[in-house]
Amino acid sequence: MQRFIRALAGVALVSSLAACVVAPPETVHTGPTPREVAIQRFDQVNGRIDNLGRRIDNRVNQGYYPPPQGAALHHRLDVIRQESRDMAAQHGVGLSSDEQRVLNQELDGAAHAIDQ
Repeated sequence: MQRFIRALAGVALVSSLAACVVAPPETVHTGPTPREVAIQRFDQVNGRIDNLGRRIDNRVNQGYYPPPQGAALHHRLDVIRQESRDMAAQHGVGLSSDEQRVLNQELDGAAHAIDQ
């Protein structure tokens, strides 16, 4: 009986030591997936469009240009937003880096028009 208890205690000791020696599996962080990056690009473009829309509203409210001109600038942003949706729909969701670059160039032109 004592041998059995000693053997059981020995097995328990060895198994607890083995648990200490064996390292837990490492979690590897691979970064965002290509799909997540494409979605981030789409969100960045839409965030920029939203910011420009607020700038238009502020400039109209401050009297820098009349409401019809503000409406025309809003229409320009709406067209760019629709282009971004169309581009994203081609891939299922999100934008490629080339598509984002094209949209940002269009938004640069719109931002220049807003600040004039």
